[in-house]
Amino acid sequence: MSCKMLLFDFRESEEIFFKKNNFSNFEIKFFKENLDESTLDMLSEEDFEETMIISVFITSTINEKVISKFKNLRVISTRSTGYDHICLNSCVNKHIALINVNSYGVTSVAQFTIGVLISLVRNLNSAIGAGYDDSFHSLDFCGRDLNTMTLGIIGTGAIGKSVIKMASCFGMKILAYDIQQQKELIENFLVEYVELETLLANADVISLHLPYTKNNYHMISSEQFEKMKDGVYFINVSRGELVNTNALAEFAKNGKFRGIALDVVACPDVNSDKYGKRERSSVFCVETSKSVRELSKMPNVILTPHMAYNTQESVDYILKVTFESLSDYVTGGRKNRVI
Repeated sequence: MSCKMLLFDFRESEEIFFKKNNFSNFEIKFFKENLDESTLDMLSEEDFEETMIISVFITSTINEKVISKFKNLRVISTRSTGYDHICLNSCVNKHIALINVNSYGVTSVAQFTIGVLISLVRNLNSAIGAGYDDSFHSLDFCGRDLNTMTLGIIGTGAIGKSVIKMASCFGMKILAYDIQQQKELIENFLVEYVELETLLANADVISLHLPYTKNNYHMISSEQFEKMKDGVYFINVSRGELVNTNALAEFAKNGKFRGIALDVVACPDVNSDKYGKRERSSVFCVETSKSVRELSKMPNVILTPHMAYNTQESVDYILKVTFESLSDYVTGGRKNRVI
């Protein structure tokens, strides 16, 4: 007997995976829409009665009201590492398992980081726009050689480590900050672990590669921006909540940064308080949205829509791990179980 599964946030790159793979143990119904309170109406009573598994991405919001609609739900699978878009208390109270995908897109995100780093340092954002306007004055876009620059990596987990290995190929000096130092990086890539304040004061480029926890919310804010060099390049491809976007915009307006690249921002959906937390109230999100719009108008800022991980290889891996974990759950296992 197959398990009825509803898969939301379905996209074209995932279609490619399902055309190459068959999951006969699962009766899957696909939805391009996300799942939240506003999209419940598109589901039938049969969906609410018979569904055992739902699979979502971070663009869905699975709160208590959504969970309570499903009468026989056994598993929520998020095709992401983070799961703060899902109400854990409701899962626990209703004995619903939560499965995630731990550590994906390492190479994809690292390559993206190097890509935006080069784009910033060589002024590609402005130069491409000038080219479209038939303005070919190369002297206006003087850049830097990476081998003369110091890269500061905050967080040397899998992605930070991969960025370090790639950056070392360009001859960059590398400073790192992490509570856990990696001997391999010190010995093989000449990484110097330093205190955060030292990194902020000495790095020409600062790149964040940390997971988000309640303990590092806004770990980069006015105090940290003040300690950075004037003319620093700042990159965040990890989590928007790590950075005080309002403070970032203020320092950017005052000329602090030579360049900024953001693949993530806090409150990307300004119209919904999807997490129900005070710091993500509608007022907070509106202010953050204003700051993002201000940043988007600056020629030295690159804003992208959370796409650093998004390669076909990464998408295939996410789905592969998702269905391995679900198959393991069906047979009594706990692979990639959060709860």
